[in-house]
Amino acid sequence: MTVDFSSLQAKAEAVKSRDIKSLFDDARATDFSQKLESDGGDLLFDYSKTNIDTETFELLLSMAEDANLKGRINAMFTGEKINETEGRAVLHTALRNLDASPVMVDGADVMPDVLDTLARMEAFANDVRSGAYQGQGGKITDVVNIGIGGSDLGPVMGTIALSPYHDGPRVHYVSNVDGAHIADTLALLDPTTTLVIVASKTFTTIETMTNAETAREWMGAVVTDPGAQFAALSSAEDKTAAFGIDASRVFGFEDWVGGRYSMWGPIGLPVMLAIGPENFRAFLAGGQAMDQHFRTADFGANLPVLLALVGIWHNQGCGYATRAVLPYEQRLLRLPAYLQQLEMESNGKSVAMDGTALEVNSGPVVWGEPGTNGQHAFYQLIHQGTRVIPCEFMVGVEGQEAHLAHHHRLLVSNCLAQSEALMLGRSFETAMELMAAKGLSGDEQIRQANHRVFSGNRPSTTLVYPKLTPFVLGQIIALYEHRVFVEGVLLGLNSFDQWGVELGKELAVALEPIVAGEEPADGKDGSTRALVRFLQTGS
Repeated sequence: MTVDFSSLQAKAEAVKSRDIKSLFDDARATDFSQKLESDGGDLLFDYSKTNIDTETFELLLSMAEDANLKGRINAMFTGEKINETEGRAVLHTALRNLDASPVMVDGADVMPDVLDTLARMEAFANDVRSGAYQGQGGKITDVVNIGIGGSDLGPVMGTIALSPYHDGPRVHYVSNVDGAHIADTLALLDPTTTLVIVASKTFTTIETMTNAETAREWMGAVVTDPGAQFAALSSAEDKTAAFGIDASRVFGFEDWVGGRYSMWGPIGLPVMLAIGPENFRAFLAGGQAMDQHFRTADFGANLPVLLALVGIWHNQGCGYATRAVLPYEQRLLRLPAYLQQLEMESNGKSVAMDGTALEVNSGPVVWGEPGTNGQHAFYQLIHQGTRVIPCEFMVGVEGQEAHLAHHHRLLVSNCLAQSEALMLGRSFETAMELMAAKGLSGDEQIRQANHRVFSGNRPSTTLVYPKLTPFVLGQIIALYEHRVFVEGVLLGLNSFDQWGVELGKELAVALEPIVAGEEPADGKDGSTRALVRFLQTGS
């Protein structure tokens, strides 16, 4: 359904010069935050440091109603083919449906197959971790996962995030077709005790298969049957068999699971190998708990909906083109990159579901780094640059390292200080007082004070979680998945296709024989012809 953004934009224009701090009274922090209680610990989402007031909030809620958000949520969870451009259901949520309640697609319940695949993954993971499954040189010590995009970013992020729970083999990731990536990864490994996982639904992804062939050659130089130390996360059983991988080590998934939403199923196998099936199920349970909250909570108390509405306000309302994701948790190092794909591949569109051009900008540019590192890098631009960049802070109540509690206190203090500083800023008058205290006066005092003014009034949200456990990580990832979906519904676009990824792939395939000198560059544009010539001849 079409949503009218004109009222939201008019409201943003009307309040753009209003100080966020002027909105604060004794109740604002409570009224503009939401807590989600859970057996795994409570989450708190604070959006009080934004310029959203009660009128704006009600307007955003009415927009969600106008978009038939409730109906779209139900359609997704019940297996309707909401990915209309590809004629597919969208059911990554089924992969974490541990209760096995029926989920119907084309009249058939998908849950028996989902749970059977999960059980097979768990059995294989247990065999690898226990040594029942071995390489030619003995127990598996290292796992190399070869994938790209959603077959890489999610597992990489999850493996790093849950490193305190690692008690299995070391897990490594190769994604880039640049030979340096696989060469550097394999250089330190023993092929006789290494398991290679090839993650490609179709088993045709050119970067992944090129790296897989290289890994097989590396292993085959030492191991008599390299295919015996390979597993595949793929639905193309004929191709995996031709590659030499036994069907018992092939784990498939359906076309209703998109790559960037796939770490809950077979694509998560390397994470399961690292942390064990029990912890992986806790990760799934966290995602499932967020699903249940998303389906049942009123929009005004619904964390994914609130996160999405704040994003809509900042991007389509206020016109802020980017958002910074700033986890104050070193182990969430790769979360910004993961969310970058999740959000920009999902909502990076210019056409609505009905094929017409969008009337407003689509998704924002998403980027970020962990704090406190970012404070010594790009926060300068966030605080004093000419563009407003909404910030999304994340921080845990406690860290994993109890013996380093003073580190965590400093981390939390920095997180809270940054959001406070973004909102409050520093006035010219205060800066003048600081310079006077340094003994400056006259024009030099003014000049130096100008450099120390912070405009403030820069919005941020803060997500507080108890501790980064598998369950909590599941909650956070599902929270952001649903946030992307909600924003897509309000924008009227399809968040689950990615046609923009395909064109470059097609052109790359056509260019490879030209770069190799096997075909002429006739028909290519002048720039491409000149670049090919320089790469081939240096002139």
